[in-house]
Amino acid sequence: MSEHNHMVSKDGSVEVGRVKETLDRIEPEQRDAILENFESFKGYLSKRIHLAEKIGLGEEQLAVAAEKVADYLAAHEEPRNSEEKLLLELWKLGTKEERHKLAHLLVKLAQSS
Repeated sequence: MSEHNHMVSKDGSVEVGRVKETLDRIEPEQRDAILENFESFKGYLSKRIHLAEKIGLGEEQLAVAAEKVADYLAAHEEPRNSEEKLLLELWKLGTKEERHKLAHLLVKLAQSS
Protein backbone atom coordinates (compact mmCIF):
# COMPACT_ATOMS: atom_id res chain seq x y z
CA MET A 1 0.00 0.00 0.00
CA SER A 2 1.44 3.37 -0.91
CA GLU A 3 2.02 6.21 1.50
CA HIS A 4 -0.94 8.23 0.20
CA ASN A 5 -3.28 5.57 1.63
CA HIS A 6 -2.24 6.24 5.23
CA MET A 7 -3.06 9.00 7.68
CA VAL A 8 0.58 9.32 8.80
CA SER A 9 3.20 10.06 6.16
CA LYS A 10 6.86 9.12 6.27
CA ASP A 11 7.78 12.67 7.27
CA GLY A 12 5.62 12.24 10.37
CA SER A 13 2.82 14.56 9.39
CA VAL A 14 -0.66 13.46 10.39
CA GLU A 15 -3.48 14.07 7.95
CA VAL A 16 -6.45 14.54 10.25
CA GLY A 17 -8.93 14.22 7.40
CA ARG A 18 -7.62 10.75 6.66
CA VAL A 19 -8.48 9.30 10.09
CA LYS A 20 -12.06 8.49 9.08
CA GLU A 21 -10.96 7.27 5.65
CA THR A 22 -8.31 5.03 7.20
CA LEU A 23 -10.69 3.58 9.78
CA ASP A 24 -13.42 3.12 7.16
CA ARG A 25 -11.09 0.81 5.19
CA ILE A 26 -11.30 -1.70 8.03
CA GLU A 27 -14.06 -4.21 7.37
CA PRO A 28 -16.97 -3.77 9.85
CA GLU A 29 -16.52 -7.28 11.25
CA GLN A 30 -12.80 -6.69 11.79
CA ARG A 31 -13.46 -3.29 13.39
CA ASP A 32 -15.99 -4.90 15.73
CA ALA A 33 -13.46 -7.59 16.68
CA ILE A 34 -10.80 -4.95 17.37
CA LEU A 35 -13.05 -2.69 19.43
CA GLU A 36 -15.04 -5.37 21.25
CA ASN A 37 -12.10 -6.58 23.32
CA PHE A 38 -9.58 -4.21 24.88
CA GLU A 39 -6.69 -6.67 24.45
CA SER A 40 -7.50 -6.88 20.73
CA PHE A 41 -7.56 -3.09 20.56
CA LYS A 42 -4.15 -2.85 22.27
CA GLY A 43 -2.74 -5.50 19.94
CA TYR A 44 -4.01 -3.68 16.86
CA LEU A 45 -2.66 -0.38 18.13
CA SER A 46 0.67 -2.02 18.96
CA LYS A 47 1.07 -3.31 15.39
CA ARG A 48 0.31 0.12 13.93
CA ILE A 49 2.74 1.83 16.29
CA HIS A 50 5.53 -0.61 15.41
CA LEU A 51 4.93 0.06 11.71
CA ALA A 52 5.06 3.81 12.32
CA GLU A 53 8.30 3.43 14.28
CA LYS A 54 9.81 1.48 11.36
CA ILE A 55 9.26 4.45 9.06
CA GLY A 56 10.93 6.70 11.61
CA LEU A 57 8.15 8.32 13.60
CA GLY A 58 9.14 9.42 17.09
CA GLU A 59 7.14 9.38 20.29
CA GLU A 60 5.72 12.88 19.79
CA GLN A 61 4.54 12.10 16.26
CA LEU A 62 2.97 8.86 17.50
CA ALA A 63 1.18 10.72 20.30
CA VAL A 64 -0.19 13.29 17.84
CA ALA A 65 -1.51 10.49 15.64
CA ALA A 66 -2.99 8.69 18.67
CA GLU A 67 -4.65 11.93 19.73
CA LYS A 68 -6.32 12.35 16.32
CA VAL A 69 -7.55 8.75 16.32
CA ALA A 70 -8.82 9.10 19.89
CA ASP A 71 -10.68 12.30 18.95
CA TYR A 72 -12.36 10.46 16.10
CA LEU A 73 -13.23 7.39 18.18
CA ALA A 74 -14.62 9.56 21.00
CA ALA A 75 -16.90 11.33 18.54
CA HIS A 76 -17.97 8.38 16.37
CA GLU A 77 -17.72 5.08 18.24
CA GLU A 78 -19.58 3.90 21.32
CA PRO A 79 -17.40 2.28 23.99
CA ARG A 80 -17.75 -1.50 23.85
CA ASN A 81 -16.09 -2.48 27.11
CA SER A 82 -15.28 -1.00 30.51
CA GLU A 83 -11.75 0.07 29.52
CA GLU A 84 -13.06 2.02 26.53
CA LYS A 85 -15.73 3.62 28.72
CA LEU A 86 -13.05 4.78 31.15
CA LEU A 87 -10.87 6.12 28.34
CA LEU A 88 -13.83 8.01 26.87
CA GLU A 89 -14.68 9.59 30.23
CA LEU A 90 -11.07 10.63 30.77
CA TRP A 91 -10.90 11.98 27.22
CA LYS A 92 -14.08 14.03 27.63
CA LEU A 93 -12.96 15.45 31.00
CA GLY A 94 -9.41 16.26 29.94
CA THR A 95 -8.09 19.54 28.67
CA LYS A 96 -6.22 19.58 25.35
CA GLU A 97 -2.95 19.23 27.25
CA GLU A 98 -4.26 16.36 29.37
CA ARG A 99 -5.57 14.58 26.27
CA HIS A 100 -2.15 14.91 24.67
CA LYS A 101 -0.55 13.36 27.77
CA LEU A 102 -3.12 10.57 27.68
CA ALA A 103 -2.26 9.96 24.02
CA HIS A 104 1.40 9.57 25.05
CA LEU A 105 0.34 7.05 27.69
CA LEU A 106 -1.74 5.12 25.17
CA VAL A 107 1.28 4.92 22.86
CA LYS A 108 3.41 3.62 25.74
CA LEU A 109 0.72 1.11 26.65
CA ALA A 110 0.62 -0.19 23.09
CA GLN A 111 4.41 -0.29 22.85
CA SER A 112 4.54 -2.52 25.91
CA SER A 113 2.11 -5.03 24.35
